Amino acid sequence: KKAVGAFSAAESFNYKKFFEMVGLKKKSPEDVKKVFHILDKDRSGFIEEEELKFVLKGFTPDGRDLSDKETKALLAAGDKDGDGKIGADEFATLVAES
Repeated sequence: KKAVGAFSAAESFNYKKFFEMVGLKKKSPEDVKKVFHILDKDRSGFIEEEELKFVLKGFTPDGRDLSDKETKALLAAGDKDGDGKIGADEFATLVAES
């Protein structure tokens, strides 16, 4: 909740700080995968841009939606192969780099 609140202002989202605040970086690879599956709402095996917009809501229901700019920045940071979405391995790498 504290981590989500820290980014409640528009255009303030920083995935590196957020992952650090929620303790994601210290989690096991299995736990990181669990978070990936929570964010992958349509169970496609990928987190698409539309799902990234709701990343804060994945941690608490009253989290705000990310702006288009924040969503695109997060997608650009995580999408290593340029396919327009973030796979489980890409998500694990994104967390590890934070």
